[in-house]
Amino acid sequence: MTASPPCVLVVEDEAELANLFAEWLSEDYAVRVATSGEEALERADEDVDVVLLDRLMPGLSGDEVLERIRERGLSIRVAMVTAVEPDFDVLEMGFDDYVVKPLFREDVRRLVRGLLERDEYDRRLSTLFATASKLTALESHKSKEELADSETYAELKAEFERTHDRIGELESEMGEADFEAVFYDFDRVDL
Repeated sequence: MTASPPCVLVVEDEAELANLFAEWLSEDYAVRVATSGEEALERADEDVDVVLLDRLMPGLSGDEVLERIRERGLSIRVAMVTAVEPDFDVLEMGFDDYVVKPLFREDVRRLVRGLLERDEYDRRLSTLFATASKLTALESHKSKEELADSETYAELKAEFERTHDRIGELESEMGEADFEAVFYDFDRVDL
């Protein structure tokens, strides 16, 4: 059985633009389209991996949709795709990326790919830290002989190595902008 492709929800009140984004993404992803904030909330569920969310929509705005998605606890990467240049209000918003239109085919595809890579990186990193904690706990309370005799310990150590290697692969596959987003350079900011 093959895994289903990641699901992208395109939320854009301009139907032509929404359909264009969907067309650009449909080759690699399962795509849903919503042309209003209300419809976006109906279509957003645990199967959605990424939301491309227009900020300015009549009725329920993108800001409100984002807030409700986060309140529902859905584990979805959200990119605000908008004509609104960012202002300080973005500091309070729970999005994963913010891009200003216009966007072209490769921009949209790169945006989705980058968000999915960040998501996988985050999951792998969490697994790595959890596994490292377990190994550290065992190693500090068990003798070398007990550890050598434990098949479960050996499997956990092998899982740690595989996860560590996969994180390295993900880092090398990430685009520069996505890598910078994950490892933000705080030295660039005047604090």
